[in-house]
Amino acid sequence: MGFTIEDMLVVSQDRYKMVMVAGSAGWSNSISWLLMLEDLTIIHNFTGKEFAVTTGLGFQKEEDMLRLARELHTHNASGLLVNTGYYVKEIPRSVKEYCDESGFPLLVVPWEISLSDLMKDITIRIFVQSETDEQISGALIRAIEQPEAQDLYTRELLPHFDLDGTFEVALVTTGDLDKMDTVERRRMAYRMQLYLTNLTHNGHFFYYASYFVIIMNAMEEEECAEILEAFAERVTRRIPDRKVYIGVSDQVKDIENLHLAYKRARAAAEMAVKRERGIQFFDQMGLYRMLYMVEDRALLKDLSDKPLSPLIEYDRDHNGEYLMTLESFLRNGGSIKAVSEELFVHRNTILYRMANIKSLLGSSLETPEERMVFMVACMIRQM
Repeated sequence: MGFTIEDMLVVSQDRYKMVMVAGSAGWSNSISWLLMLEDLTIIHNFTGKEFAVTTGLGFQKEEDMLRLARELHTHNASGLLVNTGYYVKEIPRSVKEYCDESGFPLLVVPWEISLSDLMKDITIRIFVQSETDEQISGALIRAIEQPEAQDLYTRELLPHFDLDGTFEVALVTTGDLDKMDTVERRRMAYRMQLYLTNLTHNGHFFYYASYFVIIMNAMEEEECAEILEAFAERVTRRIPDRKVYIGVSDQVKDIENLHLAYKRARAAAEMAVKRERGIQFFDQMGLYRMLYMVEDRALLKDLSDKPLSPLIEYDRDHNGEYLMTLESFLRNGGSIKAVSEELFVHRNTILYRMANIKSLLGSSLETPEERMVFMVACMIRQM
């Protein structure tokens, strides 16, 4: 998950006397770069995850520092560090309150600390972590693509993950990630990572095969669900102009089964897009779990088209509603009354339709086995 606010605090609390004074909810924000700011000019060029550092020269008034914090948060910066003691004696209360409310990390170091030494140190650590993240992403992709070739990925992943523990995968898509240019997609990725709070060294985030991939390792299912549901809520709120869909796998045990979790997350993501749901969990998909996991799409088409073709042809030729009636009949367990109420059609009309439907299908639809064939066929049409 990159070099985070938490990482920076661990290495800087003693060495640079760094303290987080507000916005602790953003402790897991990852940092892409450190930038020195004494005015607001370059903030509009931020792409996301930048960490701002200031002496406070241009923000000595309370309203100016509050505006700085708001602008940084709006432009998806990962946090703000103020060198206090000279231009800014103390962080204004209103600024702290805003940062706490928005979960935007606000940190301070005393004036005697050399900002140049601090920035050089942290920048090197960010670069090293970035290189490590690239290696981890590559190893995870190999684990997904070639699970049987464990020599290709276990050595690189062992220092960072509990390889014998549980793995859960979430796939995030906007439907057009593969159509974005690299810069736009990177900007989107930075924003996504900022909204994915409370996940640091027990997780990983990368782009692969038209999805942003989130890997969660050795965590309770309830904790994973809470993190992802909060993530979905933040994405909806912070990116209201773009539909984002998330598919979440169930948990698998051992790194060699990561590819299964990935495929299940992809199935959930496909269903989320089809049903226009912000987040879809694989274990809540019912029988669709099996259907979406079938990679032979020609087989699925055959299983759907052949049983239903008489009704499809009848509806096309007569502008009918036989297929819709059958779907309601199966969904309601064969209850004529329930079908009548659901479709707002008289009971006798439903009885007439069902008699014709059974004749066209060559089936009495009386036994569970008979109904299952057509239930599956109807479900496939909804995929």
